Amino acid sequence: MTKRKIAVVITARPSYSRVKSVLQAINKHPELELQLIVAASALLDRYGSAVNYIEKDGFPIAAKVFNVLEGENLTAAAKTTGIGILELSTVFDNLRPDIVVTVADRFETMATAISASYMNIPLAHIQGGEVTGNIDEKVRHAITKLADYHFVASEDAQARVLKLGEDPALVFNTGCPSIDLALPVTESKNLTFDPYQKYGGVGAKPPLDQGYLVVMQHPVTNEYALSRKQIEATLHAINNLKIPTLWFWPNVDAGADGTSTGIRSFRERYALEHVHFFKNMEGEDFLHLLYHSKGLVGNSSVGIRECAFLGVPVVNIGSRQFRRQRANNVIDIGYEEALIQNAIESHIQQGRHQTSSIYGTGKAGESIAALLSSLPLRFHKTIFY
Repeated sequence: MTKRKIAVVITARPSYSRVKSVLQAINKHPELELQLIVAASALLDRYGSAVNYIEKDGFPIAAKVFNVLEGENLTAAAKTTGIGILELSTVFDNLRPDIVVTVADRFETMATAISASYMNIPLAHIQGGEVTGNIDEKVRHAITKLADYHFVASEDAQARVLKLGEDPALVFNTGCPSIDLALPVTESKNLTFDPYQKYGGVGAKPPLDQGYLVVMQHPVTNEYALSRKQIEATLHAINNLKIPTLWFWPNVDAGADGTSTGIRSFRERYALEHVHFFKNMEGEDFLHLLYHSKGLVGNSSVGIRECAFLGVPVVNIGSRQFRRQRANNVIDIGYEEALIQNAIESHIQQGRHQTSSIYGTGKAGESIAALLSSLPLRFHKTIFY
């Protein structure tokens, strides 16, 4: 029996965690063959080299696509997308997949969707239908219109994809694959690894046994000129609180240079004896770190998605996650030092919240693999209005 060839494209470090359980399920499925393509910032050391964790987990990589243009500005993002179209088209031509799978809303995923669509390859989109506060929303909904199959993460997202006119027979609420990784974390009683020893990083090494914060704050692409000012507000708040803090480096979005420069400059001016900085971490370890923390601060979607399932308190800053469906573990504030500090002090005192299943219950990977094996292969669109 000929197996269906499923090309999954991973373009950034968050995308791997978002789709890892899908890769595992495809590998185990007797009727599917995984063609894993790693591209863009997932290959770059300065953004955490997600490819190292992919290889460590034993996934064979069919192709690597180096397409990131340096600059971390709007022009670089547009050109990176264009280079991605050129390179991925060649990869798809060589691999001849039956279905291409793309994940979420990052600008690099647009290249995957365009290449597959123009080459008449059926396109499956994971995490369509959600809303956010920057260019990601345009990208996500544009990919929805290019995609043939939709594996959404929530009822809210499913309803939105249907409103966009997609075929109801091809829109599936599978839940988010990242919840598959979060499910076993809820069984752990304490942090079982030393993050300093295992992942290195830079900065102070405050003790973590009395509790700690996790910070992950990315630039907002339509506010990229303000990225340094925005990160400085968070830095001042964290510096004032003196709570042990594990801080993760930003994504390769427009404005990331301002965010990174703001962090480096602040570290030169202030001792930050309670803050340690990391580039990246294995997905499961990162979720364990979050689960046993006092809470997450910043604007990462992990606060909206995985932390809802884990019940971790989240102080969400700014507009990056604007209108995205939330559980009651999240409070939203603006970019003001006093607001951030007060929100952290008040919110983390509440402790862990009740788990929420709005983004799934931990079975998404198997569901998606089963659908990939059985759906009719098609690349034409019928719009249902």
